[in-house]
Amino acid sequence: MRRLSQNRAPIYEALSRHRADRVVHFDVPGHKGGRGNAELTGFFGELCVKADVNSMKPLDNLSHPVSVIREAELLAADAFGASSAFLMVGGTTSCVQSMIMSACGADDMIIMPRNVHRSAINALVICGAVPVYVNPGVDKNLGIPLGMSVEDVKHAITEHPEAKAVFINNPTYYGVCSALREIVECAHAHGMLALVDEAHGTHFYFGEGLPAAAMRAGADMSAVSMHKTGGSLTQSSFLLCGAQVSGDYVRQVINLTQTTSASYLLLSSLDLARKNLALYGREIFAKTAALAEYARGEINRLGGYNAFGRELIGCGAVYDFDITKLSVHTRDIGLAGIEVYDLLRDEYGIQIEFGDIGNILAIISAGDRMFEIERLVSALYEIKRLYSKNQAGLFDHEYINPFVAVAPKQAFFAQKSSVPFEQSKGRVSGEFVMCYPPGIPILAPGEIITGDILSYIAYAREKGCLLTGPQDMSIENIQVLEEF
Repeated sequence: MRRLSQNRAPIYEALSRHRADRVVHFDVPGHKGGRGNAELTGFFGELCVKADVNSMKPLDNLSHPVSVIREAELLAADAFGASSAFLMVGGTTSCVQSMIMSACGADDMIIMPRNVHRSAINALVICGAVPVYVNPGVDKNLGIPLGMSVEDVKHAITEHPEAKAVFINNPTYYGVCSALREIVECAHAHGMLALVDEAHGTHFYFGEGLPAAAMRAGADMSAVSMHKTGGSLTQSSFLLCGAQVSGDYVRQVINLTQTTSASYLLLSSLDLARKNLALYGREIFAKTAALAEYARGEINRLGGYNAFGRELIGCGAVYDFDITKLSVHTRDIGLAGIEVYDLLRDEYGIQIEFGDIGNILAIISAGDRMFEIERLVSALYEIKRLYSKNQAGLFDHEYINPFVAVAPKQAFFAQKSSVPFEQSKGRVSGEFVMCYPPGIPILAPGEIITGDILSYIAYAREKGCLLTGPQDMSIENIQVLEEF
């Protein structure tokens, strides 16, 4: 099939033509190209606010694209090797939810790892599908959840042959990848769709020597966060589909929840980021990998830290590792990851992606500079020298196996009452509790609240993690089901 010209950026080109036409606007948005709000224009810049326009015939319509947005979709599908692609302006959350809602209806079963992003479980609350959780492997030294083993997936399929789909993280937040191709083949052999959360795997499609990308592995659908490692604006993503999925039906599902007033700032950023990766992605991610590998080596030479990588490969739950991820285990210097996170930000002016109980994650890209990598390494050295302490009393694991009593939708909409956390042991949670980032639930609706979970929540709060999810914004009380 003839490849399309990836030099094109049709949405960006149409916006440029529109701006040159000097059209008089009697439509929304009400700021009228920034003239109605001088402070807004001063902050964002005149070029930016003039590109913040509404759907109109020359600029197409995201809900039913027939011209420039449709061209951008075709170019994206071509660039990623997909049958169809959708520009998403609700983040990868909307991609994940659209995937699951396209594959599953009420009471349908879906096989998934429990260490999914909350967006996946939110989708179950919305559509009523029922999860069959596969507990991920756990690295006992690092305490982190890993991937799903093929054997565990096969067992879940054997136990639940009626399931509609298998959901796979590729990679996890920490960079761990499961045996994607084999899991996809296993799902297809049993008539199930393979859905992939590739929020942190955009670069797999364009770099060399990186783990397998979902579309190349034969997956049916994939959610790709272009804004994370692909260079587009925050909240913009692609939803990719294989040939065996009806793109027309998927668009209908997307339109159930996606805005009808799509931001052209986000759409044009997707268009330009796709063009940039298609033309220069190999060089971009070669530089990214080189920076991350250099940082990993320098941090490990400091002692006390473990900037882990491909040495994890080998067990059934770690098939591959994304070397662009700079994940660093901190517990051996006596500090929780969130404590190192806070020190880096407050004392050294360095903002990293997240810190959890035992690890930090720094996102590296080709936009980083070597002196900034050196600054991070130097700050970690100083933190070790000034703040390290005995590790006694530190939690040694990030993941607790859940006990599911009720399906997420049933639990979320059930009659509930609010009780203090310390009185909730043994009850069934009616809401989420999680640290954000990464947004992987500690508790999800329908799960039994155990002593281990309560200890983890108390420890996370003590160490300064940002806890989210409960109705009670003070995180003192939790909604529990009245009848369980």
